[in-house]
Amino acid sequence: MAKHKIYTMSVASVYPHYVTKAEKKGREKREVDEIIRWLTGYSQDELEEQLEKKTDFETFFAEAPELNPSRNLIKGVVCGVRVEDIEEPTMQEIRYLDKLIDELARGKTMEKILRK
Repeated sequence: MAKHKIYTMSVASVYPHYVTKAEKKGREKREVDEIIRWLTGYSQDELEEQLEKKTDFETFFAEAPELNPSRNLIKGVVCGVRVEDIEEPTMQEIRYLDKLIDELARGKTMEKILRK
């Protein structure tokens, strides 16, 4: 079975859309970065390096320094699919990120988004 197209897309190609979605709702780029760092364990410099290198999603999550153990608390629907029911690990990580960005755009507090 062929890989899903999103796996080979660069994070850098989608990242501006995350930022735009957040900014349209009065949120900030720094909050998008904070969410990504919380989920993956990348530092800000490491995140920027991954974006510069145009790392694909599969590699981005495979090389993440430390996927946050609290990410399994992320529940809900993205693209019509419950994120907690996704069986393929890489796709689940991608959808976790999508869900967190959706929550940011909907006005949730960072404390709630980061499951504190």
